[in-house]
Amino acid sequence: MQRLAVRSCMLLLLVHLCAPGQVKRARGRGAQSRRVQQQAPAYTERVEGTESFPLDFTAVEGNMDNFMVQIKNLAQSLYPCSAQKLDQDMKLHFLKNESVICNDGSPAGYYLKQSKGSKRWLVFLEGGWYCFNRQTCNSRYETMRRLMSSTKWPASRTGTGILSPQPEENPHWWNANMVFIPYCSSDVWSGATPKSGHGDYAFMGSLIIQEVINELLTKGLNNAKVLLLAGSSAGGTGVLLNVDHVSEQLKVQGHTGVQVRGLADSGWFLDNKQYKFTDCLDTISCAPTEAIKRGVRYWGTQVPENCRQAHLGEEWNCFFGYKVFPTLNSPVFVVQWLFDEAQLTVDNVHLTGQPVHEGQWRYIQSLGQELRGTLQDVPAIFSPACLSHELITRTNWLEIQVKGTSLPRALHCWDRSLQDNTNVSHGNHSTLKQRTPLRGCPVHLVDSCPWPHCNPTCPTIRDQLTGQEMSVIQFLKHMGFDVQKMAQQQGMDPRKLLGMLNNGS
Repeated sequence: MQRLAVRSCMLLLLVHLCAPGQVKRARGRGAQSRRVQQQAPAYTERVEGTESFPLDFTAVEGNMDNFMVQIKNLAQSLYPCSAQKLDQDMKLHFLKNESVICNDGSPAGYYLKQSKGSKRWLVFLEGGWYCFNRQTCNSRYETMRRLMSSTKWPASRTGTGILSPQPEENPHWWNANMVFIPYCSSDVWSGATPKSGHGDYAFMGSLIIQEVINELLTKGLNNAKVLLLAGSSAGGTGVLLNVDHVSEQLKVQGHTGVQVRGLADSGWFLDNKQYKFTDCLDTISCAPTEAIKRGVRYWGTQVPENCRQAHLGEEWNCFFGYKVFPTLNSPVFVVQWLFDEAQLTVDNVHLTGQPVHEGQWRYIQSLGQELRGTLQDVPAIFSPACLSHELITRTNWLEIQVKGTSLPRALHCWDRSLQDNTNVSHGNHSTLKQRTPLRGCPVHLVDSCPWPHCNPTCPTIRDQLTGQEMSVIQFLKHMGFDVQKMAQQQGMDPRKLLGMLNNGS
């Protein structure tokens, strides 16, 4: 409590220096504010001028939620000079190294919002599929140019979910230094191939990450305690492919005090057999294995060294989570829907307006079982039984739960487990698996129910034709779920099964 009071006093003093007349009028708005103000003079002599100063809040993260409510209420009541409100958006920076570029030769870059005083950095890799030959890349350039060129990137971006600066939306990472790296390499963040001529494309995803890290080292990353490399979809796979590269990059440059970790969201794809086989003519219908095999040759891919050694000549294997994960040295938290929409799309299961038939239903269920099996040995995992794609940048990511625990809570538990076990090498997965989790703070969270949306906290389902919300029962019937038949197989009354479905059991 004493630390909280000290930080509150500091914040109040900063506000007082901004608008002393306004602060005086604000007195009496609350007992808590009066107590903080009475202490403020003790710190007046320690501050010179009206410059702001860094506040490192990481020391109070164990009680961060309550702390932030107090700080926000205090700031709102005592900070009327709205014209001087700090800009919370991330600002665009193009790379100084002009040789590291997007697909079309335009400069690569990143968005940054610094948080003075915080020693935690969150670097996020954007997702957005890929292209794997001249034909698919030309098509991508015509239809999704922002994923291949920086020419129309906005000057700033607003962070959401884990990138949000708002503590009510992002309770444990709101105060980190936020970095968003736009995806403009179309290579699952793996390429190291420059643009060779007119009409050709560059594939420099891996080099873009490397160069962004180099620039961030001049902006405070060199003094960081934790660097979390996060990403969604292709960016999630990019985390698995690059987290060890980043860790090694920092060590080689002498920054051994920075703990590098990964957060891979919706990038744990399976190299399974498609529901319907099709020729590899476009990105969407091409089987993941075939697309990646072609892409690896086209992109000039770099993969983690341990995985490369394990799959010499078949480096495409390193793009699939369950194959690359055991070879990584850095700790990685995996977020993966059990019924990922992108996985179903590349498997040619298209959930359009028509109900699926029994063969598709069986395929979807077996996909969930297969994915669940690949996650058994992942120490830190959050895997809801939902039909969806991407999670960590959703504004409502707090609402999704597995076994009563939200993802932000699980990530906070994971942070604590890594901090509280400083005697354990943070890059030793075998040791991590043997470690006893913190009591009441779970990090291995996988739904056990067997069908899509059997978790009651899953995102809202909408009919793709009408746009109307669907109940779980309506959705399952749409998916071809036969309540009578399933109840008979389970040896239970159909009404009991319906009740279990409605409750998410």
